Amino acid sequence: MPSETGVLKKSLRVGLAILAAASLAACASNSAPKTFEGQEPQGFNPFSVFEGGSGGGDRPAVSVNGYLWRAALDTLSFMPLSSADPYGGVIITDWYVNPEKPDERFKATVYILDSRLRADGLNVAIFRQVRDAKGTWTEAQVNAQTEVDVENAILTRARQVRLSSAPG
Repeated sequence: MPSETGVLKKSLRVGLAILAAASLAACASNSAPKTFEGQEPQGFNPFSVFEGGSGGGDRPAVSVNGYLWRAALDTLSFMPLSSADPYGGVIITDWYVNPEKPDERFKATVYILDSRLRADGLNVAIFRQVRDAKGTWTEAQVNAQTEVDVENAILTRARQVRLSSAPG
């Protein structure tokens, strides 16, 4: 049975090899526009892929709102990320334990349902577990207002991101 350290080292080596290959591929590309440091190319829109833009290459355009996507990632950044699918518009976090309440943990799933920045284009599901006397995690009820509060925090952040990226 391989030791955890050996598996971790092997995983790290594979990850570094993939990162190096991706870096070399990026360096080999001559398609990137030449700009001065800190400047973006004219007409550059970081959300074009999310707003029905071509995004370039063979990639299909994503049908979720880029502002909601970025805002959801920002809002839930304190929780470990389990899965993020920008094409399907689903973000799933792993369990988060607040250090001040170690007998309670939360998990969130965010569904971005629309390509427009609208309140009904977002759905948040929060899951909660508590540790019982035996030390096992059991499902617990979540206050419905918690999901509404997270949705409102994401919408507020999405508006901020949109305003900060507006030209002029």
